[in-house]
Amino acid sequence: MTDYSRLLNPEQCEAATSGDGPLLVLAAAGTGKTRTLVYRVAYLVERGAAPDSLLLLTFTNRAAREMLERAKQVAGESVGNLWSGTFHHICNRFLRRFADKLGYPNDFAILDRDDSRALIDQCIKDTVRNKKDFPKKDVIGSLISSAANRACDVEDVLDQALSDLKVDPMEIVKIANLYTERKRAMGAMDFDDLLVNGLRLLTEQEPIRAFYQNKFRHVLVDEYQDTNLLQAKMVDVLAGVNKNVMAVGDDFQCIYSWRGADFRNIMEFPRRWPECRIVKLEQNYRSVPEVLEVANACIKGNPEQFQKTLRPTRKTRNKPRVFFLRDGEEQAAALLRLVQRYREDGYNLSDMAVLYRAHFHSIELQIALGRSRLPYVITSGISVFEQVHVKDVLAFLRVCEYPNDRMAFGRLLGMLGGVGEKTVDSLWEKLGGTFDTRDTGQRERLTAALKPAARGQWQEIDRLFGDYHREHLSESGGEVIQRFCDVFYHTYLARAFENGDKREEDIRELALQVSRSEGGVAGFLQEVALLTNVDHEYDKMAREHADMLHLSTVHQAKGLEWPVVFVIWASEGMFPSSRSLGEAENDAEERRLFYVAVTRAKDELVLCSPGMRRTRDGGVFFCKPSRFIKELPRGLTRESYGAAMSY
Repeated sequence: MTDYSRLLNPEQCEAATSGDGPLLVLAAAGTGKTRTLVYRVAYLVERGAAPDSLLLLTFTNRAAREMLERAKQVAGESVGNLWSGTFHHICNRFLRRFADKLGYPNDFAILDRDDSRALIDQCIKDTVRNKKDFPKKDVIGSLISSAANRACDVEDVLDQALSDLKVDPMEIVKIANLYTERKRAMGAMDFDDLLVNGLRLLTEQEPIRAFYQNKFRHVLVDEYQDTNLLQAKMVDVLAGVNKNVMAVGDDFQCIYSWRGADFRNIMEFPRRWPECRIVKLEQNYRSVPEVLEVANACIKGNPEQFQKTLRPTRKTRNKPRVFFLRDGEEQAAALLRLVQRYREDGYNLSDMAVLYRAHFHSIELQIALGRSRLPYVITSGISVFEQVHVKDVLAFLRVCEYPNDRMAFGRLLGMLGGVGEKTVDSLWEKLGGTFDTRDTGQRERLTAALKPAARGQWQEIDRLFGDYHREHLSESGGEVIQRFCDVFYHTYLARAFENGDKREEDIRELALQVSRSEGGVAGFLQEVALLTNVDHEYDKMAREHADMLHLSTVHQAKGLEWPVVFVIWASEGMFPSSRSLGEAENDAEERRLFYVAVTRAKDELVLCSPGMRRTRDGGVFFCKPSRFIKELPRGLTRESYGAAMSY
């Protein structure tokens, strides 16, 4: 028999070799939770459990594959019979056998994202008479998905979502019901239906529930803090007979409430399973002691949590740095110099990551990196200037400036209701292959040629073209972007995107950068064109050469680690987000998010706190340092004021 005490530390060994019954493993950052789960599987198999009587639930297929491969290395190939995968994957297996019990064929189709969007779009067309101001398919799809994952009716998620739109909620309810009917008629399920119907199968069909409850002698769940209500209930049902449930997670890293994760699932686990044992993994193998001291200090401010203290295994190094900087521009310049310093110390660019609370925090830095031609990769998505909503606003500016820009003309008109590519082609031809916004007559001909549904929206934009040239707004690009949002794009964002409010933050930051650009709107557009071409060069480099600086939101960085981590905009209203201020529950999640950011650092941690943000009209407003920095005990960090780069 394997001597697990030699392979694992005492905490990991206690969790991996625990006896029967419910077990909550609180695995703090960098403490080896995957290793613990793998050896738990090996231990159970070694003690006689049939591999196909074990169920391992994960949140990514990659995690499931990794654990399965590692378990095979420890316990042999027989572990390959283990049931493992994401919640959706396991539900699909249930439904392939028993979907007919719910009125679906067992060979039901699974709608991918594009299929689902197309079907919702058709439901909108068949239900809504006045589509001009009605939310688009992605918004409706998001509302339907949110209701499904929260196990509630669509009506329950509408109030806040529709605050910016004049929409009859019952129209959305009708669309949701029609969408459900048509999926059933097609014998199809979307991604959310796999969870919903998988749970229905277990709760409504007693023989099936009993079959799986008896089949799975042990249920193991990774990243339990990220479960939503459906997933937590599914775990409780499946483990309801044998009561051998092992939930592995970290309440300190519960940061996904915005996509349905429910913090209460992990906090209430001991209440739902009164006989559960709790094992805490606190021995950290990732970060140096100085980084862990900052992490421990910042998370202590959350009152409702399982108390844990990260203990280091690595040798001492430098204290984390805190830079109190003038503004975002000085922050970007300081970061470039620091990156160069760390390269001189022997770190590669790929060893370093810049983390931020929201995408718009990185716009100044992306511009500075582009100018310096320092290669970087955005691991949490695409460049700001490649994002759809930013390209929409840039298209408006390009139409203002460039009469021959057919692509921008088509993109701008395409935002109007009822205007497709054929209509754009026809209008462009009628205008003679050019559209000069200085030409009043040409603007009038275009307005007259539009259909009534589109004309009303266009007239507001057309008036803005007149203001642009009459008031010389090309020299005040931030002002014209704000006006474009006021008269048209704010409403368009709410209709077109599920997260329109966050996208508007990007646009406000874009307006600020345009206002500060030399050469006005034309100069800024030229610089963006150069930057996006550099991005394409980086794409090629990413395939051929991996040494690039990483940029990422903190949410997308969870589960990753780098030797050197920079956290930018650690200022009140930025990190923590202004959205969270004043609400204790939101403040607690922001603190957990900051903890996740800090614990990504292995060797070096740098926190940057600019003291002011500039506004598009040339003014400023002052920012206090983030509460997460101010609350740190003196002596845990080295503080610098201004851009002084001395070590």
